Amino acid sequence: MNQSLKKLNYSLLLEGARIIDPFNNLDEELDVLIEDCRIKDIGNIRSLSKTTQKIDLNGKWLCPSLIDMHVHLREPGEEYKETILTGTKAAAAGGFGAVCCMPNTNPVNDNPSVTRFIIEKAEKEGFCKVYPIAAITKGQKGESLTEFGDLKEAGAIALSDDGHPVSNANVMRVALEYALGFDMLIISHAEELELSKEGCMNEGPVSTMLGLKGIPSAAEEVAIYRDIRLCAFTGARLHIAHVSTKESVNIIREAKRQGIKVTAETAPHYFSLTHEAVIGYNTNAKMNPPLRSKEDVDAIIEGLRDGTIDVIATDHAPHSELEKDLEFPLAANGIIGLETSIPLSLELVRKGHLTPLELIAKLSLNPYKILNLHPSSLSVGEIANFVIIDPDLEFKVSKENLYSKSYNSPFLGKTLKGRAIVTVCDSFVTFDLLNLL
Repeated sequence: MNQSLKKLNYSLLLEGARIIDPFNNLDEELDVLIEDCRIKDIGNIRSLSKTTQKIDLNGKWLCPSLIDMHVHLREPGEEYKETILTGTKAAAAGGFGAVCCMPNTNPVNDNPSVTRFIIEKAEKEGFCKVYPIAAITKGQKGESLTEFGDLKEAGAIALSDDGHPVSNANVMRVALEYALGFDMLIISHAEELELSKEGCMNEGPVSTMLGLKGIPSAAEEVAIYRDIRLCAFTGARLHIAHVSTKESVNIIREAKRQGIKVTAETAPHYFSLTHEAVIGYNTNAKMNPPLRSKEDVDAIIEGLRDGTIDVIATDHAPHSELEKDLEFPLAANGIIGLETSIPLSLELVRKGHLTPLELIAKLSLNPYKILNLHPSSLSVGEIANFVIIDPDLEFKVSKENLYSKSYNSPFLGKTLKGRAIVTVCDSFVTFDLLNLL
């Protein structure tokens, strides 16, 4: 953690906030007293020292620290798009106290030296905790496995070839078996390349209208089904990244019904936008998997509602204009998402799809548990790790207002509702929009 940040090593009373803590199954307006960097008391607190600083949080949410388990920080190798410093600043501004960074850097995080570099850089410069996810295969080529044990010892918390599927079924099988021995999670980028090859958006009426080659939903669904069957066969733990289609949700739902050890995530753009966002050849709406149909969006929301999809992660994928300001088929896949996750996700609460507790669980408790990390909570004795959210605060998404180094977002220029106003990580104030603390 960046040691130049302010620390909560004084007495602080957070008054009247709506505490939403899924770890303690708590949704109630209470006060929280913080002393010497830790939570001292929770309740209707009246006995205070004369030096206690008071902050009125009426109408605000006070939640445990959020974690984004799917982020691309681009460092090492593509620092012109994002760095550990700028990416963690964007995370803190988005309300996140921790991020998990994917391995498709340059060089690939497929060996302990890269893993250690990321951790050391984050400890020195970071505005949140950074947990590296290492590659399943060397160079993410899908051929030979990395040294899982060495990577875990260096600090990797999970394994993924994200950005590339492990196309060889036997390699994936052996990876799952090998990971089982180290109790490591395999995160699947589920894509059948022979079906998605040369495609650049969802296959459907919009792709036909625009004259763009489409990617069928089956490209995701076939790969998810294969990986789930291998998960069942090996008994290992599997997590499905960026779920985007109706049938993918159905496959995962049935696997969970059967007791298979599979979890899943989706990203805010998959329940907020359809493939119609591409109209006009908007490269800021180009991603992989692509934005899908309204029917798929509805199914993703239902999967979140019924618990089939455990986690909301951003798949924050910064790109510069060099990669985005191109003809649509040539433009890079991916959008930034750290700073728009909270307002987009709050729409699920406003529309009655999720309760506040269910939403915060998908942004905090669930990913912590899936990754075998100590969950953040608002429990007495715990070190201060929290986010204060103003659910009604509106802000315009603009180049000038973003902390990320890149601004490739389909929400650029739009006004969104709800955002983090304070983020505290390990008692360090990493973001304070209104200078409250």
